[in-house]
Amino acid sequence: MGHRSTEVDAYIAASAPFARPILRKIRGLFHRACPRIEETIKWGFPHFEYMGVVAGMAAFKRHVSFGFWKGRLLNDPHGLFKGVGQTGMNARKLTDVSELPADDVLIDYIREAVALNENNVKLPARKKAGPRKSPPVPDDLQAALHKNPKALAGFEALPPSHQREYIEWITEARKEETRQRRIQTAIEWLTKGQSRNRKYERC
Repeated sequence: MGHRSTEVDAYIAASAPFARPILRKIRGLFHRACPRIEETIKWGFPHFEYMGVVAGMAAFKRHVSFGFWKGRLLNDPHGLFKGVGQTGMNARKLTDVSELPADDVLIDYIREAVALNENNVKLPARKKAGPRKSPPVPDDLQAALHKNPKALAGFEALPPSHQREYIEWITEARKEETRQRRIQTAIEWLTKGQSRNRKYERC
């Protein structure tokens, strides 16, 4: 059998008055849908677990957020939830307990989410972002580099991440005089084949 956590009791008690009935209702539906559900506090918010995290809920000043860990894999015939960024989660914001769907509807969602864990269904692996390319070399830096072949060779020998450090350092200058001073410094360092943040690199 599952259990109710005293930490979750305390979390609900400390929440805003409008949030307490929402949290209590969601909590009760999880235990009705899956009597073996476990309650935990993760990242400061109540979560429901069964063979892994199933869902979580959180109270804020003006709303309660509630969603499923593998929400993108759930059927959502009622259009209750929205995806959360690039994660596999979904969520719904509530400001009153009356905004929750009918009990049997939400229980169906919970049971489907529990079944995903029971069947060891995994979220698709997130695609790794490719290496960031260097931004375009600004005209004034480009001109300075072409006046100094050794600095140009030093710049072109750097990996894209180190080229980007120079470009961003120069383009972030607020004043023109600061920008020109940074370009001069960059040319000096590049003539020696140095990266901008060389002092932080290992020998």
